[in-house]
Amino acid sequence: MRIDPHVHCRDGRQNYKETIEHVLRLCDAQGIDMIFDMPNTDPPLLRAADVENRLALVPRADSPRYRLFLGATPDEKQLAEATALCRECPQVVGLKLYAGPAEGRLAAQTESEQKLVYAALAGMDYRGVLAVHCEKASLCRNEFDPQKPGTHCLCRPHAAETASIEDQVRFARMAKFRGTIHVCHVSAASSIALINSVRAEIRITCGVTPHHLLWTSAHMNSREGLLYKVNPPLRDLPDCIAMRKALKSGDIDWIETDHAPHPLSEKFYPPFASGYPSICLYAELVDKVLPLWGFNAGQIGDVTCNNIRKVFMERSS
Repeated sequence: MRIDPHVHCRDGRQNYKETIEHVLRLCDAQGIDMIFDMPNTDPPLLRAADVENRLALVPRADSPRYRLFLGATPDEKQLAEATALCRECPQVVGLKLYAGPAEGRLAAQTESEQKLVYAALAGMDYRGVLAVHCEKASLCRNEFDPQKPGTHCLCRPHAAETASIEDQVRFARMAKFRGTIHVCHVSAASSIALINSVRAEIRITCGVTPHHLLWTSAHMNSREGLLYKVNPPLRDLPDCIAMRKALKSGDIDWIETDHAPHPLSEKFYPPFASGYPSICLYAELVDKVLPLWGFNAGQIGDVTCNNIRKVFMERSS
C-alpha cells in the first residue's frame, strides 16, 4: 500500500480547480492507494456536517481510500467537536493547524491563537495528530513581485519555517500536549535539525514533498517560475540535498505530495496562487528516483506507507 497523507481536493466552491474523484483517478495512475484530504476548502472542513457532506462526494467504490483532516481553529467549541470526530469517525485522521499566513477561517497567525489551540487540545486530552503548516507570519514579508517570481522565496524565508516549528514545540510543552505534532512539507535543513533535537521529548513527525526533493529555487528565476510558486517556497540546492539525505536517513518520516492544483489563469495572473499538482510527480520519484538515490525497498516502504500507518492508524486518538 502507498499513502499520500497530504492532498488538496477542492470540492465545493473551488471544484473548478480539483475534485476528489479526479484526485483518486490520478492516484490510480501514480500507484497511490489512499489519500488524506486537507480542510482548507471553501467552505472549510470544521464540523460534523462538513464531514458528512464531504464523504458524500467520495465515489462509493473509493470510500475505503479516502480520509480527511479537520481544521483546528482558536474556537474551543469547534475544537471539541473536531476532536470528538477524530475519536469517533474512522475517516477523520487528525486536525490541521495553519500557523502562519493563510486565507479564510483557518488562519491562526498569532501566538495567542496558537497557544489557545494547544491548551484546548491538551485539556480535551487529544492524543491524535495535529498537522501544522509552519511559517511564522512575523518573519514573512509582503514583497512578492510577480515579474520576478524568485522574490517569493525571499518573502517566506526558511527562518520563518524553523521559527514556527520552535513555536509549536514551545506551545506543546507549555500546554502538556499529548498528541503528535506533524510538521507538514518541511523544506529547510535548520528545521530538520530542530525536529531531531526534540524527538526524544515530544511526539513529532515531518513530511517532505516531491517538489522540495526534486526542485530548487532556481526554477523560480524566470516568468515560468510562477508555475513553481508553492508554500513553503522552493529552497536553494543545499536545503534540497539536505531533504534527500534526511528522508533516506529516517529524519524525515514520509513523502506527502501537498497536491494543490490551480488553473493557469490563477498562477500567471492575480492571485498568483501557490500550489503545484505534485501527485503527478509521485510515481517517477518513488519508483525511479529514490532507487537512484540508494533507497532500498524497505526504506521506500517506510516513507510511502509504514511510517504513516504507525502514526495515523496504529495509535489511539
